[in-house]
Amino acid sequence: MTRNDNWGWRARIGMFIVGSEAVPEAEWWAMAPPGVSVHAARVTAKAPWAPWRADRSGVDLPDDLLRGCRQFGAMRLSAVVLGHTSSSVVGGKGWDEAVVEALRAALGTDAGVTTNGLDTLDALRASGIDHPFLVLPPWFPDGTVEAALRYYRDHGIAPAGHLRADPGRQWRDLPPGDLYGHGLGFAQEIEPLHAQIRAACPTGADGVLIGGTGFRCVGIIEALEQDLGLPVVTANQASLWRCLRLAGVRTPVAGYGRLLAS
Repeated sequence: MTRNDNWGWRARIGMFIVGSEAVPEAEWWAMAPPGVSVHAARVTAKAPWAPWRADRSGVDLPDDLLRGCRQFGAMRLSAVVLGHTSSSVVGGKGWDEAVVEALRAALGTDAGVTTNGLDTLDALRASGIDHPFLVLPPWFPDGTVEAALRYYRDHGIAPAGHLRADPGRQWRDLPPGDLYGHGLGFAQEIEPLHAQIRAACPTGADGVLIGGTGFRCVGIIEALEQDLGLPVVTANQASLWRCLRLAGVRTPVAGYGRLLAS
């Protein structure tokens, strides 16, 4: 008798993630439908992971991404995603398209290629969300928060409000940029986050967008949708959803929001 071995017989998806993070893989494995496998390549470059050329004619891929592309290119993948919210928002309008073009060339395969920025934009449109309540990780510094707001506005999305999540009493004395390095990434709790979003969501919001692929949150999507009566999109949920579609997989996934359930 055979047992489930998570073999990607329907689709194999490659994801570039932050080198020191565990959240993206954990959340993807929680949500992925049967027959879909997830394979990570780790990146240590600064955001944006692929810097613009001086004349903005394109981007240059760092060694981490080039190495990952060589490995992914041999794995018969259905889709590849650059899973880093910060890179998309700091890179700004046009960066996603430029890095997708560069990744396609480096991969040398016909796998679908996308970025977390493109994924969240597509997911917002598919969910009918024009004015999301934008929720960001507590470790995003002011400049990245401002870049995120600008990024969505530049793409025709007008946030009804935004929240940089409160990390909790024991972390508040540290500046945002120091939180992850001091261990907050592995000390995240989703129940306090649920309470914060529920209390702060403005009446003008027509949905919630939780950014940051290292921000643990998919376990509260369904509860938030029930409590707020609004669709909820998260970084990892949106990227999985779009990669499944690039791979031609339309299996509904229950328990992780309206986006994946449809």
